[in-house]
Amino acid sequence: MESRPLRYFVAVAEELNFARAARRLGISAPPLSRAIRRLEADLGVTLFERTTHSVALTPAGEVLLGQARFALDALEAAGRRTRRAADPERTLVLAVKADGDSGLLGPILERYAAEPAAVPVTVRLGGWQELPRLLRRGEADAALVHEPFDRTGLDTETLLAEPRVAVLGAAHPLAARERVLLADLGLRPGDLHGFLAEVRREGGRDLAQLLTRVALGELVTVLPASVADRYPRPGVVYRAVPDAPPSVLAVAWPQQSRSTATAALVRTAAAVAATAREGDGGTAAAGQPVASTSARSWSLSGGPGRA
Repeated sequence: MESRPLRYFVAVAEELNFARAARRLGISAPPLSRAIRRLEADLGVTLFERTTHSVALTPAGEVLLGQARFALDALEAAGRRTRRAADPERTLVLAVKADGDSGLLGPILERYAAEPAAVPVTVRLGGWQELPRLLRRGEADAALVHEPFDRTGLDTETLLAEPRVAVLGAAHPLAARERVLLADLGLRPGDLHGFLAEVRREGGRDLAQLLTRVALGELVTVLPASVADRYPRPGVVYRAVPDAPPSVLAVAWPQQSRSTATAALVRTAAAVAATAREGDGGTAAAGQPVASTSARSWSLSGGPGRA
């Protein structure tokens, strides 16, 4: 299957409108419609339910959308990685969310610099949901990312699991309590990730904006407990939420990576996290052991290849 029909399909699937998809692709609607029909004929399935007023994905189309995005990302990643491999000055790109490293980024970079396989590191900042795609697209070699995230095409190593705290304005009624339960916030454990996603959309581009809105009484949120130590703010109080699931930080990298530099960084991140856990009595901050993953054997062995 060629990449062009997949690009056409993804555009229509994301726009759910042939005219908008055609404008996005820089072509006219009739050839786009013909290309989609040829793709459906080649696959022997219907990808879209079409009416005079709407376009909707069929179940087969839903499946292809996920697979097509992954395939197109892989093609782009192959080109990027090939060009980077030809660059005489090798670098490693580590993607993180600003203030989303649980305090590990500095120690990881410092310790990694002493690794024999280390290369210069460029830190790339990105959004929580953007980081996994940067890895799949070949724009980053590794990422520090909080769960849950899309693991498609990635290997991961869990680093830390820490408790969560409610972040409240000083004038909020719950601020007078020593601890807060999820029910006090109108939440159940299964609601937390959806709630946090909504807060991220409303709260601003970074933690500083979020905390400012909390101090103004516009928002209440839940964050990893390490934020309370690293970001004390006037007008903001942090209260333990003992029944919240822990905040889990992982290091992730592309499954196909065989870079010794990336392997060294994964190994370093695991070692730094282990040191941090030992400082908390040998367990994760949440009081739960950090699970090993199948990726550990590769990350510790180093893997063949180059950055």
